[in-house]
Amino acid sequence: MTGRASRPPLDLPGLDQRFSRITAVPGGGADEGLRREWHYLDTGDELGRLGVPILGTILAVHGNPTWSYLWRDLITQSVQAAESGSPAWRIVAVDQLDMGYSERSGIHRPLVQRVADLAAFTDALPLTGPVISLGHDWGGVVSLGWAVDHPSQLAGVMLLNTAVHHPEGVPIPAALRLAGARGMLAASTIHTTAFVDTTLALASPALNAAVKDAYRAPYRSGARRQGIGGFVADIPVDSHHESFSELERIAAGVAELDLPALMLWGPRDPIFGDRYLDDLIDRLPQADVHRFEGAGHLVAEDGPYANAVLAWLSDNADRLAKSASTPPRKSISQASSEPEYPHFRPLWHRLDERRDDTATAVIDMSTRGRGGPLQVSWRQLSDRVRQIASGLSAIGVHKGQRVSLLIPPGPTLTAVVYACLRIGAVVVVADAGLGVKGLTRAVRGSWPDFVIGEVPGLIAARALGWPGVRISTARLPRVSAAALRVSYSLKDVIAIGAGTSVPTPPRSEDEAAILFTSGSTGPAKGVVYRHSQLSALRDVLASHFEVTADTGLVTGFAPFALLGPALGTRSVTPDMDVSSPRTLTAKAVAAAVRESGASMVFLSPAAILNVVATAGDLTQRDHGELERVRTFLSTGAPIGAGLLASAGALMPNATPHSPYGMTECLLVTDITLDGIRSAAGETNAGVCVGAPIGANRVHISALDVEGAAAGAPSSQPGVLGEIVVSAPHLKDHYDRLWLTDRAATRETESDMDAPLARWHRTGDVGHLDHLGRLWVEGRLPHVIVTATGPIAPVGAEQDVEGVSAVRRAAVVGVGPHRLRQAVAVVETVPPTSRPGLASPELTTAVRASTALPLVAVLAVPQLPTDIRHNSKIDRSRLSEWAERLLAGGKPTAP
Repeated sequence: MTGRASRPPLDLPGLDQRFSRITAVPGGGADEGLRREWHYLDTGDELGRLGVPILGTILAVHGNPTWSYLWRDLITQSVQAAESGSPAWRIVAVDQLDMGYSERSGIHRPLVQRVADLAAFTDALPLTGPVISLGHDWGGVVSLGWAVDHPSQLAGVMLLNTAVHHPEGVPIPAALRLAGARGMLAASTIHTTAFVDTTLALASPALNAAVKDAYRAPYRSGARRQGIGGFVADIPVDSHHESFSELERIAAGVAELDLPALMLWGPRDPIFGDRYLDDLIDRLPQADVHRFEGAGHLVAEDGPYANAVLAWLSDNADRLAKSASTPPRKSISQASSEPEYPHFRPLWHRLDERRDDTATAVIDMSTRGRGGPLQVSWRQLSDRVRQIASGLSAIGVHKGQRVSLLIPPGPTLTAVVYACLRIGAVVVVADAGLGVKGLTRAVRGSWPDFVIGEVPGLIAARALGWPGVRISTARLPRVSAAALRVSYSLKDVIAIGAGTSVPTPPRSEDEAAILFTSGSTGPAKGVVYRHSQLSALRDVLASHFEVTADTGLVTGFAPFALLGPALGTRSVTPDMDVSSPRTLTAKAVAAAVRESGASMVFLSPAAILNVVATAGDLTQRDHGELERVRTFLSTGAPIGAGLLASAGALMPNATPHSPYGMTECLLVTDITLDGIRSAAGETNAGVCVGAPIGANRVHISALDVEGAAAGAPSSQPGVLGEIVVSAPHLKDHYDRLWLTDRAATRETESDMDAPLARWHRTGDVGHLDHLGRLWVEGRLPHVIVTATGPIAPVGAEQDVEGVSAVRRAAVVGVGPHRLRQAVAVVETVPPTSRPGLASPELTTAVRASTALPLVAVLAVPQLPTDIRHNSKIDRSRLSEWAERLLAGGKPTAP
């Protein structure tokens, strides 16, 4: 059935009828000699009325079963931005033929025809200036087909969830198989609204009724839904499908494009999941990529995609202008122009130096119950690294491919990590402490090519559908290997690689590792390090703490457990569950020191709590072993002098240190226990974490009256603001989180004249003192914005914790923004039996302890902490609880 184009109804929410257009376009292919009417949205006339310069055209193409309504937010926001007089991109959002309000042609339109249709439309329009293609779903494929065929007009490409390739032997997504099944296709896509309804139901949060109705508006009858069925039928399920060759042509052409690209993704998409994103990144490695956590197939509805597009256009204005004037084809010699860092020594440098050394390199204390600790020499470790590296290369692990490691710290993990680094594979490390849900998000988000793990990790990978070719650390029975879909064991890998050489090592600027954050401040983020940055971390650690071959490390903190071989010193992980730091005991630390003769101990704050708590189990011999320790580091969240002193007392000859850092920059500042005690007599609020180490730099971006870090970063003392840091070992970027990285990165400004141009916004707040020492006063989201200005919580919490009846305290805000009031929530000594208002006596004492006016003092049996760090109080949760309680809610536990 055919039907002319028409305009959408006037009452569709968010759609401005001023932009609605209809034009007749000469057809091609099956439409040769005909004219087809297209409906589209076009901001060109409005930009002309505003008199702003037009930079070019964004050609936006919807998928199935949506229409140009999908792009309404981008159209609205781009026109609003242009009202300031700034140059703007014209947006042309089409309704493909047989879709939306364009003409119903009544004929079959395979992919090659749809690409030709779009070309005929743009020829007839015509477009203004250079073009950036933008597509979603199957509109992504069509838009890329146009892009590949119009290199002289193309300035860039932008994509929302889509795909240009499906791996052979892998079934297409279940939802599409069902919709396209014989007997189901017409029933689900044409005769009923099932396909439309199911697609709209994928939105998260759910779309309101008016928006759903707007999407349904062009598809009220079966006759008007013919195009929906046609699109589903045109999915190339295998090489025999008529559209397969056209899809392959487009996929190959995309891989040749060398121009700015943006990909915005909803990872919860049951159709176009991360598998397809990974393929597109392989084809467009220069692309900026952002995955909106929680978003799905309708990412344009689920996330702030329009803001992201406009930000990207602004950030890349020069690149887009340049790419519009040059052919967008990749240069064969491009990679060879990358600079090499001077004096770069790779992380495996010491392994090569000590490859003939029979001294101990790594000790595994977890094997104590099976014949004593396992000791691995430098020679054994070096040989094993080379064997695994050769084997991994032989089975197809290449430079730049990702390898997810589900192995606890110990000799096996160490050997695999250094083998991967040696061949240029990118190691992906996510802490098991993230839990099954967090690990799944991390692994699927990074989309590894290979997974190497022990049985528990491989079981999780199989059950939860994690990607990657699977390699077991131990050789499994054939039935078990088949059930877990394990392709190789490490023994197989070594055997396959026997007699082969290790490939050319990676360059300093190649990606080396993706380390996931703890997830204590939101979903865990993948932090990408290049080889030069990992080597810089090794160097600053070795220099500042004077690590030598004789030092020896006890590493109860996972991120540092792998640095022993890089530092050229032996290392041992104590007998503990590293995913649960509180399992570490004082006796386990003493045993690790005894076995290794180590003089340096790394522990996390949560581990320190339990080490101190179990100190009573130490024997006289254990105490003697701990007297060997010369340097003790609490690595992780800053801790107070009391806990650091308690741990230090167990190692009486050690200098206790409390470095400040984060996954993005593991060592920023450092302070000793004596330094903390010296600073305690000063009037500064917060926790003093010392001065920057080596070439590191720390600045403060002052908070404004809204509590935002808006000030130009500086080293001026006494200014409360967000802490920004720069260092040679600062992370390169967040993996597939372009917007997050953009928000967290600041470039060098006029008053930041260090040679290091990139600065990381930590999200922590604090200030610098007159000696250049950093004082941490909390997290940016926990700042209390009052009528008189922003207040950080930690200083007042320290005051309150000086009250004898208070064990721990949290100060949080209640009330509206800029009028918030401070409330103290305390754990009491002895603990209160039920949460609620504190006693009058305690309230008076707490209020008298601090200059901060407190509208209430609340007592709880236990303050809530985040799931990963026992030492980090969940102030956001406490704030919400306090507001409910003070508003008359039930006195339940926070």
